[in-house]
Amino acid sequence: MENYNNEEENITKEYDSKLMRRLLKFAKPYKWYIILVIFIMLIVTAMDLARPYLIKNAIDNNLMGYNKVYTIVSKPLKNSIPLGDKYVVQGYYRVGEPSSMVYHNNSYYIIHAKVQENTEFSIKVDRFTQGGASYKADIIKPADLKILRKTDAQEVIKTAVYIVIIAILIFILNYIQTYILQYTGQKIVFSIREAVFKQVEGLSLSFFDKNPVGRLVTRVTNDVETLNEMYTAVLVNLFKDLFMLVGIVIAMFILDVKLALITVGALPFVIFTAYLFKKYDREAYRKVRARLARINSSISENISGMKTVQVFGKEEKKYKEFAEVNKAYKQATMDQIKVFAIFRPTMDLFSSLTLAVLLWFGGIRAIDGNIKLGVLFVFISYLMQFFQPIFDLTEKYDILQSSMASSERIFMLMDNQEKINNIKNPVEVDRLKGNIEFKNVWFAYKDEDWVLKDVSFNIQIGEKIAFVGATGAGKTSIINLITRLYDIQKGEILVDGHNIKHMRKEELRENIATVLQDVFLFAGDIKGNVRLNNQNISDEDIIKACRYVNADKFIERLPEKYSAPVNERGSTFSQGQRQLIAFARAIAFDPPILVLDEATSNIDTETESLIQDALNKLTINRTTIIVAHRLSTIKNADKIIVMHKGRIKEIGNHAELVEKQGLYSNLYKLQYMEGKN
Repeated sequence: MENYNNEEENITKEYDSKLMRRLLKFAKPYKWYIILVIFIMLIVTAMDLARPYLIKNAIDNNLMGYNKVYTIVSKPLKNSIPLGDKYVVQGYYRVGEPSSMVYHNNSYYIIHAKVQENTEFSIKVDRFTQGGASYKADIIKPADLKILRKTDAQEVIKTAVYIVIIAILIFILNYIQTYILQYTGQKIVFSIREAVFKQVEGLSLSFFDKNPVGRLVTRVTNDVETLNEMYTAVLVNLFKDLFMLVGIVIAMFILDVKLALITVGALPFVIFTAYLFKKYDREAYRKVRARLARINSSISENISGMKTVQVFGKEEKKYKEFAEVNKAYKQATMDQIKVFAIFRPTMDLFSSLTLAVLLWFGGIRAIDGNIKLGVLFVFISYLMQFFQPIFDLTEKYDILQSSMASSERIFMLMDNQEKINNIKNPVEVDRLKGNIEFKNVWFAYKDEDWVLKDVSFNIQIGEKIAFVGATGAGKTSIINLITRLYDIQKGEILVDGHNIKHMRKEELRENIATVLQDVFLFAGDIKGNVRLNNQNISDEDIIKACRYVNADKFIERLPEKYSAPVNERGSTFSQGQRQLIAFARAIAFDPPILVLDEATSNIDTETESLIQDALNKLTINRTTIIVAHRLSTIKNADKIIVMHKGRIKEIGNHAELVEKQGLYSNLYKLQYMEGKN
């Protein structure tokens, strides 16, 4: 396990652009959905930018309406109010006298001249004084003020309605784009998960010998789900944030260049901080993903081996081992959190400092009358919106780093070439006859640590051949090689005269049924475990196969019979019952070659006698290969091949080998004496 951990934790960094290109290939089939979402986001961004601008206009043109031009006229007009023997109305009229409205001591006054609101002035009784000049001032009653500013009130209401309409439209568009985006993200992740699982299924057994199950589960589940966040929360929303930033910058420079320069002046600091964040965050996420794989691997291993753990009382030891792995994962996660915990507050600091400078500089300019109050408001509002995409981008960048770390591991798995590949133009085979020949076969699971050494033998069509020998002699390896679960390093393996490397591995395996000592049953029902999704095998065929191997004896006693549920790994059945189901599975497929690897080692004597009776029928016109430790089960074999340290030591039938007084004879005598005792 340590080797694979080092491999994951020392993974070489690939360029983000290379990883992103590979990830985008999965999104290509859904490009029109993504384009539609981006278009909707562009509309939403425009509406988001319009709201502060509408409020700015309401402030400058309506709420601050007393800064407008007013005219004193001689006759009443619409929305005018009496002023002595004359009338005052909002707006400019050539026939009247220009005037102004000022706010002083909680009251509004009409000044009989055009004056500056932002310049110091005083009002005493009915006289307005400013800069040495004095003008008549008439106080306005609240009721008259409402009439005079009725147009302003109407415009404010109209602005409020526009904002509500925009909010409703944004809500609808956001719902549509979120639904489409999540739908697209799930479709993409579905494709990735299928591709990863298909890749895992196609890898050779040598790969699984070196990689814990938990690690592979992490790749297919956790890492793929992390990519879902990238597709749904990063890639497309990235466009929205960019649209928002570009739109705000353009709007700011149109409104006021100086205030815009203050706002964008924070960008160099933001970019530099983001660069530092990128450097440390990716490495932190790599460690998080590697530690998570350790946790899943540890959990998978311990749960799978829980029976052994409890039988030998190793719960405390395994708990301590898991606690160490869990602690390492927690530490890696905390290291990543520390990186982000420094970065995000730094962005908040830049935002607050920029706001302070903008308020200081812009506020003074507003007081001096160089800019309107609404312009200052819209800049403050845009500043909040300006940093929000930056905050979003930083958080999305955090997700992106996690996704890149996950994609590195996913593509490391996807790029693994430990496969048993078919050649370009394989030999077409239908149903094999069953002649098997090994020619000078050398095989090692690793490097040149040979398990089989120059092995040669021939099995004729319909023969019943047994392999015996001590543990590690190479018996099971021969079976694995016949089904091409591994490829040999030297020599040839021929079936019906064809090198198995020249056949499609799928066709080869369709002609071979294997029953292993450790039977694996899938969750489902008995019928499904016999049929294994082969719809050509009918329920009648299943029942017939089960009766052939006497599995019907226990199946018929079950309440649901052949539809009885099977838990994971068939945990509710005994080892003997699982093997009987496996026999029925092999028989239902009716292969020309039958392989039994210690298949009767865990069955009681009564059940074994029933199986032996069935096997005598099944081996007719079928090549049968048996690997057995119990030599009593192979007495009737046509040929027995004795293996020792990877080489063939003896070949013959039972009587010949016993008479030879060699390895087989010694093994048989030893088991015979044990049986008597």
